[in-house]
Amino acid sequence: MATVNLDKTNFDEVLHSNDMVIVDFWAPWCGPCRSFAPIYENLSEKHDDIVFAKVNTEEEQEIAAHFQIRSIPTLMIFRDQIVIFAQPGALPESALTEILGKAKALDMEQVRNEIAAQQKAAGSSDA
Repeated sequence: MATVNLDKTNFDEVLHSNDMVIVDFWAPWCGPCRSFAPIYENLSEKHDDIVFAKVNTEEEQEIAAHFQIRSIPTLMIFRDQIVIFAQPGALPESALTEILGKAKALDMEQVRNEIAAQQKAAGSSDA
């Protein structure tokens, strides 16, 4: 599967219509981004069950600001519209493959329960 370019018009739709989406925040002038692009594209061909997407931070500054992107490339993995991984820096293919495997193996019910517990604790500390 080829990578999908995300912008303001399709970002939410892609996230909500797919179980797992990995997003590469990049810019055309970024050397590490250009070096990482073939690795990312190669992995997209090996994982039909994951949407590999890209956000050009120069053109989509609003999206980059929303996710507080301060360094590029930055990778984010979403499962069930929840950010489960976010890390700046280009990764070697082996490391990204390992991260994808761990992301697929996550028990999302447990993740949702942990988020709910954290939100409850934060809510009670605000009172």
